[in-house]
Amino acid sequence: MSETTWKILLLMKRKPGISMAEFRDYYENHHVPLAMKHGGGVKLSRYVRRYLEPQRHAESGTNEELPYDVITELWFDDEAMWRGTVAYLSETVMPEAVVEDEKNLFDRATMRIATVVECEGVPVEG
Repeated sequence: MSETTWKILLLMKRKPGISMAEFRDYYENHHVPLAMKHGGGVKLSRYVRRYLEPQRHAESGTNEELPYDVITELWFDDEAMWRGTVAYLSETVMPEAVVEDEKNLFDRATMRIATVVECEGVPVEG
């Protein structure tokens, strides 16, 4: 038996001058509730924010800032809802309240969106 999940990934960089702690606090406590309020009836199965923290690379010794600070995942169990949301996000500017709030938080010029179709199956023995 296999299971399919459809996802939208939002790759985002914080606005210059905001610490990671301030970024995460604002995103979780202000932007997430605002985005959910303006979700337009989108039914998500999960809404996950993955905050990235660069770590030292053993070989090079570098610990450079990454191009993105968070990867937001919008999970869908329904392919039609996923496709509709992809179309909306790629063709429509978000509501003004969301855009204005994003200006407080993100470096909007660097924001990127990608889609993922994740298929998981049970390994077959033998």
